[in-house]
Amino acid sequence: MPDYLTRDRLAVLAALAVPLALAAILVPFRTSFPNTDAALAMLLVVVAVAASGYRLAGYLAAVSAAAWFDFFLTQPYERFSITHRTDIETTVLLLVIGVAVTEIAVWGRRQHVTASRRAGYLEGINSAAQAVAAGGSTPALIEQVTRQLTALLSLRSCSFQYGVAGIGRPARMLHDGSVTVGQGAWNVDAEGLPGTDIELLVESGGLFQGRFMMTPVPGARPSLEQRLLAIAFADQVGAALATSHPVDQS
Repeated sequence: MPDYLTRDRLAVLAALAVPLALAAILVPFRTSFPNTDAALAMLLVVVAVAASGYRLAGYLAAVSAAAWFDFFLTQPYERFSITHRTDIETTVLLLVIGVAVTEIAVWGRRQHVTASRRAGYLEGINSAAQAVAAGGSTPALIEQVTRQLTALLSLRSCSFQYGVAGIGRPARMLHDGSVTVGQGAWNVDAEGLPGTDIELLVESGGLFQGRFMMTPVPGARPSLEQRLLAIAFADQVGAALATSHPVDQS
């Protein structure tokens, strides 16, 4: 099981169990301190769970904390009923703040994932650029870029074909990241990649070198950023082919 699934499941378990456990611990002392102090303690639990960045767990923690705060720590005790206005306000604030903290944590987790993905993209481009600059084996670079394209665009298969373009009339990924099928544009953002072969032409200095022939998995929907990165990888191959010896293209 992936680590993130395990982490999310543990977060859900904590969201359900920890607020209940904390409320039960506070029961013997509920008459000796203000309810607002108890609410702050419950809120700390919500924040801790929400920090996982998993929205469901954060919401469950907020609801669980509000419910057990009501049941155990407000009068009448051991009933889901509140008679004092201040307790009602505290319970509502506990729920609202828990949801707000969860949304902030989810946003932060999304930003972290995006930053990590972009770092991986830059590392891939840098690796390909270094291979070109070092004058390494062009077939090895093509193999490396083929793997990168497969992962980046969610491809079922990908291969490079020297000096070929348009044969079989496949869809085409253009240099601006858009995709065409026949003479018409294809909305990748709305419909995903077309369920046909797609060619990505490889050029350098206006000279045509070949194409990557790509077959996406059903439902693949790479972002424009990912498609532009695929173009950048193809450009690296074009640069390598433009300076390589004929023997490298055999």
